[in-house]
Amino acid sequence: MLLLSTASFSQRRVNMNNPNYDNRFLSYGFLIGLHTSAYQLKYSEAFLARQFDNLYSISPKWSTGFSLGFIVNMKLADFFDLRLLPKVAFYEHPLEYRYLDQPSEEVLVETTVVEFPLVLKYKSERRGNNRLYLIGGIKPGIEASGEKDLEGATTDNLPIREFNLSAEFGFGLDIYYPLFKFSPELRFSKGIANMLGSEINPLSEGIDRLNTNTVTLYLLFQ
Repeated sequence: MLLLSTASFSQRRVNMNNPNYDNRFLSYGFLIGLHTSAYQLKYSEAFLARQFDNLYSISPKWSTGFSLGFIVNMKLADFFDLRLLPKVAFYEHPLEYRYLDQPSEEVLVETTVVEFPLVLKYKSERRGNNRLYLIGGIKPGIEASGEKDLEGATTDNLPIREFNLSAEFGFGLDIYYPLFKFSPELRFSKGIANMLGSEINPLSEGIDRLNTNTVTLYLLFQ
């Protein structure tokens, strides 16, 4: 009985930081993202028909990058928010071309992309100074600058489209402090648009589709 009374008293003593923070219709902040990303590749009919006698495989590799951006949060209801998260992301997408009678070569597609994720946030009941949440939405992206390099070879670069569209989903934890709210968040992004350009050259002829896959750890400050 004494233990139950002590536990109940301890719970009542928890100080609620920013108790009215989530009552705001609009709130703002900034974010830092650390991601790992890779292309998902679908071979073309030409490759499957073995028209490439010398090319053995094309293998995407995972590579790290980062992003910086802002948070515009709109309260829709007690447990729902709508978020616009404009940001700039820096990506590297290596692909390894393996040949039967010559050394492998790596294509490195480097891009800086301006992205505009629009996500719906579903929040749990606040417990003390913590609150769990789920998010889901879409992420359009436009290439701001890019460098499509073929390392160690002189053939044309791999053609990549400038626009991308991805579906996003993830989860996070809101932690309330006296002066701000901090939210670590894990988000998964699945590319919908085909990123392969229309130009045909020895690098692109064996590929039918290129889609992006990204896993990002965000640190959000509001």
